[in-house]
Amino acid sequence: MGFNYYIPTKILFGQGKLNELGNQNLPGKRALIVTSNGTSVIKYGYLDRVKEQLEKAGVSSIVFNKILPNPIKEHVMEGAALAKAENIDFVVGLGGGSSIDAAKAIAVMATNDGDYWDYISGGTGKGLPVPNDPLPIIAITTTAGTGTEADPWTVTTKSETNEKIGFGYDKTFPVLSIVDPELMLTVPKSLTAYQGFDALFHSTEGYLNTTSYVMSDMYALKAIELIGKSLATAVQDGNNVDARENVALANTLAGMVESTSGCTSEHSMAHALSAYHPSFEHGAALISISVAYYTHFAKSGKCDDRMIDMARALGNKNATSPMDFVEALKALQVACDVADIKMSNYDVSYEELPTLVDNAVDTMGGLFAVDPTPLSKKDVLAILQASYK
Repeated sequence: MGFNYYIPTKILFGQGKLNELGNQNLPGKRALIVTSNGTSVIKYGYLDRVKEQLEKAGVSSIVFNKILPNPIKEHVMEGAALAKAENIDFVVGLGGGSSIDAAKAIAVMATNDGDYWDYISGGTGKGLPVPNDPLPIIAITTTAGTGTEADPWTVTTKSETNEKIGFGYDKTFPVLSIVDPELMLTVPKSLTAYQGFDALFHSTEGYLNTTSYVMSDMYALKAIELIGKSLATAVQDGNNVDARENVALANTLAGMVESTSGCTSEHSMAHALSAYHPSFEHGAALISISVAYYTHFAKSGKCDDRMIDMARALGNKNATSPMDFVEALKALQVACDVADIKMSNYDVSYEELPTLVDNAVDTMGGLFAVDPTPLSKKDVLAILQASYK
């Protein structure tokens, strides 16, 4: 029963919690607010509210609003240069996982020289140690998907080589995160589903991961239970704040799963899909391969008890077989109207699947090392081929 545990983030969770930002002891007097190139945080007043709260705390701010749904290295470097030029004290990530992930990466490069890929392990990254601590990070999430508010991880794409790789260490945990379900009421139906399944798979992968232990198991099963209970309601009735709150909690718990256990190869494969096809939403990519992926492990005989545990958590209380989880997963996808995602709609061709296999293994091969049973490249290709529509 021995283990190490470290999640240093202060979390303000619940309806209306954004209103408490100005009362916090913030890590400086000049903030860089990192957000997406979309319009939602402006349209719904979230950006103005954050600025007002910062002003209440005596903090001035500037905005960097170029982040793409799949953040790219160029914008990390540009945001970091702005932070240096403006003598920024801390970085605020406002929005979905992409904005908060980018905020973490910008915080690293705001205090360090060289190129961001110097510090990336995997692919063409140099894997160098980070010399200087990053700027403090505050995460204000407007979605329930990545769990990045409760973990140190950030995912960035190097466009010229189609490498989408995760990075993070103890210093990239947010010092403060605000999870306010009221900010999630405006998320469209499809994105609510995609993000909710991302949180689900952070939890299921973390539960099957060979590094799982008592703390990650506790978070994972509770997150799976909350998603099984409330995701379909949040998708079909976006104004149901109680359902939104349950999914938000599941997402934050799933981030804690990533902090204590971690993802498996399902995420490597989905990253490969969106590295080559940036319009392929991360959650949609995960959903597209998930049935074949979990069927492979259900039939492996290597994680039967854990598959049954997940099936029961997802809502099938009478589960007795690993495939019961796959059936529960299918049912949830139908309930959320995402059971028929087609790779071909994102311009993925059947012929390029072997290239995606190589990319998944070469850029984020470390996640394959923690699968419940080893996947060969032949296995990965078979999963992608079985998933292809």
